[in-house]
Amino acid sequence: MTFPADTFAFLSGIAAHNDKAWFEANRGLYEAGYVAPAKAFVAALGPRLAERVPGIRFDARINGSLTRINRDIRFSKDKRPYKDHLDLWFWHGETRSWQVPGFWFRLTPAAVQLGAGMYGFSPDQLEAFRQSVIHPRSGKALLALSESLAAAGYAVGGKSRKRPPAGFATDPDRADFLLYEGLHAGITLPADAARHADFIDIVLGHFAATAPLNAWLLAEVVD
Repeated sequence: MTFPADTFAFLSGIAAHNDKAWFEANRGLYEAGYVAPAKAFVAALGPRLAERVPGIRFDARINGSLTRINRDIRFSKDKRPYKDHLDLWFWHGETRSWQVPGFWFRLTPAAVQLGAGMYGFSPDQLEAFRQSVIHPRSGKALLALSESLAAAGYAVGGKSRKRPPAGFATDPDRADFLLYEGLHAGITLPADAARHADFIDIVLGHFAATAPLNAWLLAEVVD
């Protein structure tokens, strides 16, 4: 399955004309190029991903795996009303949440971004993460996993601190993880990848490759 030309036409259009007038005038293109192919992609990929990654959840609806196109601008200096990309989310656990590990998908006119993990930890999760970093077993497993993912071409991220938190110390080879307040790994592909007939296989392959990161988070950080 591929994303049609209408998808890229809509994404390019909303990026260039991010206002309600353009959106309403092109609502048909939104439905045909954004909503319909996204729902179909989730419905096709989800069951195959669940076979490879037990416990993963998906929902081929808006506010399920398909995030809303409307931006929350209440506390943002950027007052553009619409996202200029298409986001999908596949999560672990019974309830859809950003506080659990999962797989994300973002399509823009220029690129496809794929990844796994968590962008931010709750206070309790952050404490559990730091304890896991300093523990010899789980900390060394995280280091080995991070090095393996990086060697395979994935960018491992989540660092947001400049100094380690007080009261935590570990071996120098994994001390950098104490600067993290989230943990994720991703890769960026050219947008043309979404036009390939085997695109679902491409996405599934990257999600499967980064699944061990979610498994580590589920075991060490998430209740």
